[in-house]
Amino acid sequence: MPRVKEVIKRVRKLEIKTRGLVEGLVSGEYHSVFKGRGIEFSEVREYVPGDDVGAIDWNVTARFNAPFVKEFIEERDLTLFIVFDVSSSNEFGFKRSKKEVGYDIAASLMFAALRNNDRVGLCLFTSEVELFIPPGKGKKHTLKLLRELIYYEPKNKATDIRTALSYLNNVIKKRSIVFIISDFLAPDFERPLNQLKNRHDVILVSITDMRETQIPDIGYAFFEDQETGEQMLVDTSDPEFRERYAALVKAKRDAFFARMKRIGVDIIQINTSEPFYIPLQRFFKMRERRVMR
Repeated sequence: MPRVKEVIKRVRKLEIKTRGLVEGLVSGEYHSVFKGRGIEFSEVREYVPGDDVGAIDWNVTARFNAPFVKEFIEERDLTLFIVFDVSSSNEFGFKRSKKEVGYDIAASLMFAALRNNDRVGLCLFTSEVELFIPPGKGKKHTLKLLRELIYYEPKNKATDIRTALSYLNNVIKKRSIVFIISDFLAPDFERPLNQLKNRHDVILVSITDMRETQIPDIGYAFFEDQETGEQMLVDTSDPEFRERYAALVKAKRDAFFARMKRIGVDIIQINTSEPFYIPLQRFFKMRERRVMR
């Protein structure tokens, strides 16, 4: 286990690093995008002209032979889940690993939720769900989540997002905001994702690294799959090989984004070579415009 001073220092560094973005989100986009999206049933009352016809409770209407509508109240706080891929493929990175960039993103979202007095939960997964911490409030709870996230030692190397999504479909009962942070290099997981998306506000944070899309000319080199340990010797000086590789990666990514668009899930695309907060801010501004329509 890391020493307490080491944990405090690292978490404090994350808090300082993400403070500017968090303050911007709290004062603007985070509040307008997510506040008010959660609603809770209050009561049934008689219909009056001008009420939303879609709110009519047909069972009560039939019983009393007069139109009645359901009334809802806005929830004062929200529940946010950070679902984080800790599999071995996320250890990869040219300048910074995908996992380290993911820490920055997760910390920003957690501190934004903290400032809004929202509940936050954490789910860490590989080929199975390795850690689940139910949502809670307050600084102490947030620091606990960050400590577990940063210092957790995964038991497995492979990725299976389907298992994590199926688990979440069973345990998250109340409508929540679910951020899934991963490189999404995993077998098909559309069916459980669609189920989760139908009940919750799901956002995918897709982290990639420049070396995954473009191989440099460094001659013969061994490439190793970090999850399986399989190695392959390739000649990176062959321009045709580099072009084929780049085209294959692009085709796979394009197909993935097309499938997610078809399902209707929002994706934040982040590359480890760029500041993480730029795509995050862009996403919140896009969501804000959508809500204001």
